[in-house]
This record gives sequence, structure tokens and C-alpha cells, in this order.
Amino acid sequence: MAQSSSSPRTAPSPAGPSAQAASAAQPSHGPLHQHVLGELRRRIVSGTYAIGDSLPSESSLCAEFSISRGTVRQALGTLRSEGLIGGGQGRPPVVRSRAVPQPFETFLSFSRWAAGVGRVPGQRTVEVARRGVHGVAADALGLEEGTPVVEVLRLRLLDGVPAMVERDTFIEPVGRLIFEFDPDTGSIYDHLISRGADLHAARHVIDAVAADETDADLLEVPAGAPLLRERRTTRNAVGVPVEYADDRYLPELAAFTIDNTQDTSLSMVRFPTASAAAASLVSPTVGRADAAPFTDLTDANSVTDPNQEPSE
Repeated sequence: MAQSSSSPRTAPSPAGPSAQAASAAQPSHGPLHQHVLGELRRRIVSGTYAIGDSLPSESSLCAEFSISRGTVRQALGTLRSEGLIGGGQGRPPVVRSRAVPQPFETFLSFSRWAAGVGRVPGQRTVEVARRGVHGVAADALGLEEGTPVVEVLRLRLLDGVPAMVERDTFIEPVGRLIFEFDPDTGSIYDHLISRGADLHAARHVIDAVAADETDADLLEVPAGAPLLRERRTTRNAVGVPVEYADDRYLPELAAFTIDNTQDTSLSMVRFPTASAAAASLVSPTVGRADAAPFTDLTDANSVTDPNQEPSE
């Protein structure tokens, strides 16, 4: 049996001339540190650099990417702020997490979030169907059972790897616009907005859920595996619900954080649920929200008085 060591191992750079050439290739556009940041982030999330590993030294990264030490430090600083690595003050950076933070303002678009963190978004559409609404979606949208809606089921990918199962239910006047669009080609939200859909505000509820058979099949995990779930109700400018979503992430691939400043406030209201205590967070600023299980996150656009508790 191999002996274990208390000191973290140093993660290797990608092996082979072709891998090194691809890594060191200079981007044709955009800041150079963003290229380096995206590649290091990809290696961390993919597991090439495992949790507990030390990253290659600054000099090694400078040589691999043909960049200056300042550019390397800029990229490493961003990874630290995202919570993906730790260390500093003369110590080598160590991988702390594989979960990429999801900015609050990009909750509505998985594609925008993925691109914003240097990842390649992808999707595989399982179903787009017009049918009668029922259950939780009917309640969230304020519709009678059986009212026609448009439902979408997609598998979302990060760099070609399964990351999230997306279940969307749109009111029919909005959802019908999806039938003129190929959901395998990109962002449904970008298409809807380009067609004039009013997606003004959203409420998000974050909790944990066991993978059902559909989740297990699409995400390639055992049935019952824990998933991070984000349920979202999107409203138009006059407050009418237009979409209800149930998105289920692999927990090692997503995290939710919130940033506040001194000129804004964050109020918290606790209320019980059937299974656990829940927290409702209302922020008057669009930031990022720390999402412990059973956390209700309300988009700033839907809050008129930061001191007023949200009504259900």
C-alpha cells in the first residue's frame, strides 16, 4: 500500500507536447490573464488539479503560458477570490474547491454564466412540449390545472461534461417562442429576450434534493445521489409569473455566493419548512448570494423596499 504524505502533492502540468502547445497557445482576443485564468479554472473543475493539490509554481506557469509573473499572479488572485484555491504569502497555492461561483445576475442564463467563468456551455435537449400544467408549476405560475404551458427538459454541459438538468415551464404566450428556436444551439433566454419577452425579476430557492431516475440517467450518477437544486420563478415587469424552473446541479460543479457593500443591506427572515429550517434572503442589490440548503433568494429587481419582508 502506498504511503500517504501530509504535505500536498504538486499537480503536474498537462503532459505531452500537444497538450503543452494547446495550453500555451495565445488567445486571439481578450486579456491574456483571462486565457490563463480560464485554463487553470478548467483544470481545477475537471479534477486535473485535485482538491489538496498544489498548483505548479509561478515560474512553471510563466514558462508554460509564455507570460509574465504579474499575469500569473493576476489569474491566481481571481482563483483565490472565487474560493477555488488558497495559500499565499510565500506558500504555493493549493486547490480548495472545484465549485465555480455563479453570479446572481446570471442565474437566468446558464450559457452566460458558463461563458463568464471561462467555460464552454453546452446542452442536449430531451424534450420541448406543449401540455397542461400541473402540480408545483401550476401553483408557482398561478395557473389552473391543465392550462396549456410549454415545458423544456435539457441536459446542460460544462466543457462537454454533464453538469445540470434543466426543467423549465413557461406560460404559453412566452413558451411558444421556443418552437421557432433550436434549444440545442444556445441560450433560450437570449432567444426569448431577442423576441421581446419580458423577463424582469426572479425569485430563487436553493436546496438539496435526491436525484430521480431522469436526473441519474442524464447526469450519470446513482439514483438518490445528492444534487444542488435551484427553483426559480421569473416574473414580468408587472409581476405576472412567466416561468417556473427546477434546475438540478452536480454539487461539486456549482456554488452560490453573495457580496454586499456598506451602502446596501441584507435582511434575513427564517421560516420553517416540512423538513428543515429555511432562510429567506432579500437583497436590495444585485450581488451574489451564499446559498446554504433551503435558501430563498429574491432578485433585486423584485424588491421595492429592502426593509419589507417578501410576501409569498
